Amino acid sequence: MNGSRARLPRRGALLLAGVLAAGTVVAGAGTGAAAAADPCAGTGPLPRACAQPGDLIDVTLGELHPTQAVLGFDQIFYKLGRYGSDRDEAAGGVNKRFDEWCETNGQGEAESARPGARLDDPSSFTCTVPLGKETPETIAPMKTAVVGPGGKLYLTDGHHTLTSFLEGPDGSPATRIRLRVTDNFSALSPSAFWQRMTAEKKVWLRDENNRPLTVNQLPDRLGITHFRDDPYRSLVYFTRDIGYEVPDGATEFLEFSWGAWLRGEHDTGAYDLTAPGPYLDLVKRASKSMAALAPDAVVDEPGKLAEALDYKARVQAAPACTTRVTGPRNGPLTVTAGVTCLDRAAQRGPVVVRPGAALVVTGSTLDGPVQADGAAAVHLCGSRVSGPVSVSRATGPVRIGGPGCTANTVEGPVVLSGNTGGVRFAANTVTGPLVCSANLPAPAAGPGRANEVRGPRTGQCAAL
Repeated sequence: MNGSRARLPRRGALLLAGVLAAGTVVAGAGTGAAAAADPCAGTGPLPRACAQPGDLIDVTLGELHPTQAVLGFDQIFYKLGRYGSDRDEAAGGVNKRFDEWCETNGQGEAESARPGARLDDPSSFTCTVPLGKETPETIAPMKTAVVGPGGKLYLTDGHHTLTSFLEGPDGSPATRIRLRVTDNFSALSPSAFWQRMTAEKKVWLRDENNRPLTVNQLPDRLGITHFRDDPYRSLVYFTRDIGYEVPDGATEFLEFSWGAWLRGEHDTGAYDLTAPGPYLDLVKRASKSMAALAPDAVVDEPGKLAEALDYKARVQAAPACTTRVTGPRNGPLTVTAGVTCLDRAAQRGPVVVRPGAALVVTGSTLDGPVQADGAAAVHLCGSRVSGPVSVSRATGPVRIGGPGCTANTVEGPVVLSGNTGGVRFAANTVTGPLVCSANLPAPAAGPGRANEVRGPRTGQCAAL
């Protein structure tokens, strides 16, 4: 978070999302030469490019652009495990996701939540600070954004929290939240914008192995599928308030800097990060490196790491790629053997997977049908398919959405039949029928947001 003290928004400066397109100009009417009016004048909703530092803006998660390519997945898994449990309610409290939403929205903590409350229905829960009653203290923890060229919003703090909201039991790209604007660089050209962002350390251009990246390798939207996993970033999260404390006015990406330092001190590859004992030992060793920690200090918050590992155990790992496709590709794609991965690809043409081969699609757009018969595995995460999807007689896992796999959009029918390796179909949007038959075991959905199917659901998928 930026070190400058947050200020209260100016009267009329609250910018509402989606009302006017960024860069909209209101032209004068008449038969003479049209004079362009100032798009930032007036009292109504204003374009994004009008936002000033300190303004609070209402946004959807789907319109935010990341400024980092990596996340600590185990931190996300902890949050998702906590969001989906009844631990907080059983203790007489409110689910953690409502507390975090209220804090992120500049409204303190959650005050109450009625049964069945959801983040996508703000009327179903209340925060301790009403809208319009924010203070500098409640604004300070808000997540931050920079307005870039064309009025695009670039998230500079909150990638983990907002990704957790999106992947959570009631999240989606349409989920709304407020952000605090730290800078408006909308007048800059794209190249000058990234130069400024880099110079002011508002972008983290390192991959999961701490190797340099270019801005073209940044994800274009939120969703766990679009990021890479940095175990050192998760390690820093679990040492928080043990090995170090987040200082007031912490700079953006502070915990990545800590992670880069820990990389030279500890080898995460030497520990089993799926088991509580070895993981706790690593957290304790890292905490000792970061601070003078007593040998008998209690390292983990009760259940925190266990909750992360419990959720992590639900995530179906994709097979290792033998062929990788990125960027634009035109023409039919036939996968005859091995594991073909489409990673942030734009495939134009049909995709066919032959028996024994596997397909992994992440963060991609596919313009054409997808057909897999007898595949070893099919994973479709965080992608858009314009055409029918048919997966039949797969011998390995079929994963289309679900834990660790961002939901998809399919513009066409989906047919899942005769698969024997397990089928997960969760939180997706389908424009067309969803047909499932003869799968052993039957396809599973959630936990979490239901599938949105704009067509009939039949057979084993009637209740998905």
